[in-house]
Amino acid sequence: MPQDILIMVKLAISDEPGWSYASLSFDLRMSPSMVHSAIARSSQARLFDQFLRRPRKNALEEFLIHGVKYAFPPDIGSMTRGIPTAYASPAFAEHISYDIEGEIYVWPHPEGKHRGLSLSPLYGSVPYIIKYDEHLYYALGLIDAIRIGRSREVKHAENLLVDVLRNHD
Repeated sequence: MPQDILIMVKLAISDEPGWSYASLSFDLRMSPSMVHSAIARSSQARLFDQFLRRPRKNALEEFLIHGVKYAFPPDIGSMTRGIPTAYASPAFAEHISYDIEGEIYVWPHPEGKHRGLSLSPLYGSVPYIIKYDEHLYYALGLIDAIRIGRSREVKHAENLLVDVLRNHD
Protein backbone atom coordinates (compact mmCIF):
# COMPACT_ATOMS: atom_id res chain seq x y z
CA MET A 1 0.00 0.00 0.00
CA PRO A 2 1.32 3.47 -0.78
CA GLN A 3 1.08 4.64 2.84
CA ASP A 4 3.56 1.89 3.75
CA ILE A 5 6.17 3.51 1.51
CA LEU A 6 5.39 6.98 2.88
CA ILE A 7 5.95 5.69 6.43
CA MET A 8 9.14 3.82 5.53
CA VAL A 9 10.60 6.88 3.80
CA LYS A 10 9.62 9.12 6.73
CA LEU A 11 11.35 6.76 9.19
CA ALA A 12 14.39 6.26 6.93
CA ILE A 13 15.15 9.98 6.67
CA SER A 14 13.98 11.05 10.11
CA ASP A 15 16.50 12.78 12.34
CA GLU A 16 14.36 12.00 15.39
CA PRO A 17 15.78 9.04 17.35
CA GLY A 18 12.48 7.79 18.79
CA TRP A 19 9.04 7.56 17.31
CA SER A 20 5.64 6.26 18.27
CA TYR A 21 2.62 5.18 16.28
CA ALA A 22 0.84 8.27 17.58
CA SER A 23 3.63 10.65 16.52
CA LEU A 24 3.85 9.11 13.05
CA SER A 25 0.08 9.21 12.62
CA PHE A 26 0.06 12.89 13.61
CA ASP A 27 2.98 13.79 11.32
CA LEU A 28 1.54 11.91 8.34
CA ARG A 29 -2.15 12.64 8.91
CA MET A 30 -3.29 9.05 9.17
CA SER A 31 -4.71 6.95 11.96
CA PRO A 32 -2.45 5.08 14.42
CA SER A 33 -4.04 1.81 13.29
CA MET A 34 -3.07 2.59 9.68
CA VAL A 35 0.51 3.24 10.79
CA HIS A 36 0.56 0.03 12.81
CA SER A 37 -0.79 -2.01 9.88
CA ALA A 38 1.68 -0.40 7.48
CA ILE A 39 4.62 -1.24 9.71
CA ALA A 40 3.39 -4.82 10.08
CA ARG A 41 3.12 -5.18 6.28
CA SER A 42 6.54 -3.57 5.81
CA SER A 43 8.04 -6.02 8.31
CA GLN A 44 6.49 -8.92 6.43
CA ALA A 45 7.90 -7.53 3.16
CA ARG A 46 11.33 -7.24 4.86
CA LEU A 47 11.41 -3.46 4.42
CA PHE A 48 11.32 -2.87 8.19
CA ASP A 49 13.39 -4.33 11.04
CA GLN A 50 11.09 -4.80 14.05
CA PHE A 51 13.95 -5.19 16.50
CA LEU A 52 15.81 -2.02 15.47
CA ARG A 53 12.51 -0.21 14.79
CA ARG A 54 14.00 1.16 11.57
CA PRO A 55 13.54 0.53 7.86
CA ARG A 56 16.00 -1.83 6.21
CA LYS A 57 17.60 0.82 4.06
CA ASN A 58 19.14 -1.47 1.45
CA ALA A 59 15.82 -3.21 0.82
CA LEU A 60 13.93 0.10 0.83
CA GLU A 61 16.45 1.63 -1.57
CA GLU A 62 16.11 -1.35 -3.93
CA PHE A 63 12.31 -1.17 -3.86
CA LEU A 64 12.20 2.60 -4.38
CA ILE A 65 14.56 2.47 -7.34
CA HIS A 66 13.31 -0.68 -9.04
CA GLY A 67 9.78 -1.36 -7.80
CA VAL A 68 7.88 1.77 -6.84
CA LYS A 69 7.13 2.79 -10.44
CA TYR A 70 5.49 -0.61 -11.04
CA ALA A 71 3.71 -0.94 -7.71
CA PHE A 72 2.45 2.66 -7.71
CA PRO A 73 2.37 3.90 -11.31
CA PRO A 74 1.85 7.61 -11.80
CA ASP A 75 -1.70 8.83 -12.18
CA ILE A 76 -1.37 11.91 -14.35
CA GLY A 77 -4.33 14.22 -14.76
CA SER A 78 -5.15 17.56 -16.28
CA MET A 79 -3.66 20.99 -15.68
CA THR A 80 -4.21 22.23 -12.14
CA ARG A 81 -2.77 24.38 -9.41
CA GLY A 82 -0.61 22.65 -6.86
CA ILE A 83 2.76 21.93 -5.28
CA PRO A 84 5.69 21.09 -7.60
CA THR A 85 6.91 17.51 -7.58
CA ALA A 86 9.16 15.22 -9.61
CA TYR A 87 11.49 17.33 -11.82
CA ALA A 88 10.04 20.59 -10.48
CA SER A 89 10.54 19.66 -6.81
CA PRO A 90 13.20 21.24 -4.59
CA ALA A 91 15.35 18.12 -5.04
CA PHE A 92 15.98 19.14 -8.65
CA ALA A 93 16.14 22.92 -8.15
CA GLU A 94 19.94 23.06 -8.45
CA HIS A 95 20.14 20.56 -11.28
CA ILE A 96 17.23 20.97 -13.70
CA SER A 97 15.08 24.02 -14.26
CA TYR A 98 11.50 23.92 -15.49
CA ASP A 99 10.18 27.46 -15.54
CA ILE A 100 7.57 27.17 -18.24
CA GLU A 101 4.13 26.81 -16.75
CA GLY A 102 2.57 23.51 -17.65
CA GLU A 103 5.89 21.71 -18.14
CA ILE A 104 5.87 20.59 -14.54
CA TYR A 105 4.02 18.05 -12.42
CA VAL A 106 2.19 19.17 -9.31
CA TRP A 107 0.37 17.53 -6.45
CA PRO A 108 -3.07 19.16 -6.57
CA HIS A 109 -3.52 21.55 -3.66
CA PRO A 110 -5.82 24.56 -3.25
CA GLU A 111 -2.97 26.71 -1.90
CA GLY A 112 -0.51 25.68 -4.62
CA LYS A 113 1.33 28.52 -6.32
CA HIS A 114 2.28 26.64 -9.49
CA ARG A 115 0.34 25.31 -12.44
CA GLY A 116 1.16 21.99 -14.03
CA LEU A 117 -0.03 18.52 -14.83
CA SER A 118 -1.71 16.86 -11.88
CA LEU A 119 0.22 13.91 -10.43
CA SER A 120 -1.40 11.92 -7.69
CA PRO A 121 0.85 11.69 -4.62
CA LEU A 122 1.68 8.34 -3.05
CA TYR A 123 -0.81 9.13 -0.28
CA GLY A 124 -3.54 11.77 -0.12
CA SER A 125 -2.09 13.73 2.81
CA VAL A 126 1.29 14.31 1.11
CA PRO A 127 0.53 17.84 -0.20
CA TYR A 128 -0.50 18.88 3.31
CA ILE A 129 2.32 17.30 5.32
CA ILE A 130 5.33 18.26 3.21
CA LYS A 131 5.12 21.91 4.22
CA TYR A 132 6.15 20.79 7.71
CA ASP A 133 8.89 18.38 6.61
CA GLU A 134 11.29 19.57 3.90
CA HIS A 135 13.35 16.35 4.02
CA LEU A 136 10.26 14.29 3.30
CA TYR A 137 9.26 16.67 0.49
CA TYR A 138 12.73 16.30 -1.01
CA ALA A 139 12.58 12.48 -0.91
CA LEU A 140 9.01 12.23 -2.22
CA GLY A 141 9.86 14.55 -5.11
CA LEU A 142 12.69 12.19 -6.06
CA ILE A 143 10.38 9.18 -5.81
CA ASP A 144 7.89 10.90 -8.10
CA ALA A 145 10.68 11.56 -10.63
CA ILE A 146 11.39 7.82 -10.59
CA ARG A 147 7.67 7.06 -10.98
CA ILE A 148 7.32 9.38 -14.00
CA GLY A 149 10.10 7.58 -15.83
CA ARG A 150 12.04 10.01 -18.07
CA SER A 151 15.45 8.32 -18.26
CA ARG A 152 17.87 11.21 -17.68
CA GLU A 153 15.93 12.56 -14.72
CA VAL A 154 15.25 9.06 -13.35
CA LYS A 155 18.96 8.25 -13.16
CA HIS A 156 19.63 11.57 -11.45
CA ALA A 157 16.74 11.01 -9.02
CA GLU A 158 18.01 7.52 -8.19
CA ASN A 159 21.47 8.88 -7.33
CA LEU A 160 20.05 11.67 -5.18
CA LEU A 161 17.62 9.33 -3.41
CA VAL A 162 20.37 6.83 -2.58
CA ASP A 163 22.39 9.73 -1.18
CA VAL A 164 19.45 10.88 0.96
CA LEU A 165 18.77 7.41 2.32
CA ARG A 166 22.40 6.62 3.07
CA ASN A 167 23.14 9.93 4.77
CA HIS A 168 20.36 9.68 7.35
CA ASP A 169 21.21 7.23 10.13
